[in-house]
Amino acid sequence: MHDEERTQAVTRALLVLRFTLGLFLLQWGVEKFVVPQNTVAIWGHFYGLGVSQSLGYLFGAVEIAIAGCLFLGVFRTVAYGAALALHAVSVLVSWRQLVDPWGDPANHLFIASVPVLGALIALFLLRHRDRGLLDRKMNG
Repeated sequence: MHDEERTQAVTRALLVLRFTLGLFLLQWGVEKFVVPQNTVAIWGHFYGLGVSQSLGYLFGAVEIAIAGCLFLGVFRTVAYGAALALHAVSVLVSWRQLVDPWGDPANHLFIASVPVLGALIALFLLRHRDRGLLDRKMNG
């Protein structure tokens, strides 16, 4: 594989990561507006914190903004880092479900969070090789 082909392959792979991870974050952000009581319940159960629906809306807006940055490939260090940090915390607080995947019928679904974490780590590590939509427009 030549350098140009390798660069194109990396660029396409990063685009796929950005788009799919952006969809992932967008869904969680939108949920905070569509089903705001879920945010209150999740924070109470997993984090042991009581949050208001208003605070849930703020978190949702932030997640939607981060998803938009992923879609466009802008503010890569901050946006990709924020996405990674948010998801890493979510994975950490669900450790009980991860270590006991068959203890509750829904627990086995939590393992899906681990490859998403891996994808976010990869995206963050490769952020300097990524070229977002605005980079393409400005560079030709």
